[in-house]
Amino acid sequence: MLRAVNITKKFGENVVLSNFSHDFAKGKTTAILGRSGCGKTTLLNILMGLLSPDEGEVIREGRISAVFQEDRLCENLSASANIRLVTGKRLPEAKIAEELAAIDLQGCENKAVRELSGGMKRRVALLRALLSEYDILFADEPFKGLDEDTKRIVMRYFKEKTSGKTVVFVTHDNDECDALANEVITL
Repeated sequence: MLRAVNITKKFGENVVLSNFSHDFAKGKTTAILGRSGCGKTTLLNILMGLLSPDEGEVIREGRISAVFQEDRLCENLSASANIRLVTGKRLPEAKIAEELAAIDLQGCENKAVRELSGGMKRRVALLRALLSEYDILFADEPFKGLDEDTKRIVMRYFKEKTSGKTVVFVTHDNDECDALANEVITL
């Protein structure tokens, strides 16, 4: 369950969110769409519990996973080690290698993240979140920095892996909404 009730958030005199309420559908994907600076990331951070609203409340039940705007990877660790940080021992190395190959990162499992390109790092960060155990996935511009061909592969993988899960993702891209979202909230 994920519900926002009358969320208001201000930064100084700037009102970013005003009485925002929404019941997010369980097992569905919701896109939060809007221009830069309209409060998408602020709303996502409030929904995750990383930022407190000035007014209102968030009701959230279940385990969460997240893809942040920044990749937040451990640069000196390998791609596999970064994934194991959240998945623990439940995923064997062969399974991690298989999942990396599914998003066109075959052969990268033992490379230090600092040796990977920006788009490769983004895919590792996304895979780390998708392979963790979660009930609700939050993703802030999960496909940024990917070329169109890679983006198509990763979006198809994302849709497959999140099927039946509650997903809230932030974007400014209408095509991502069309491809992935069951509902779209425009800020």
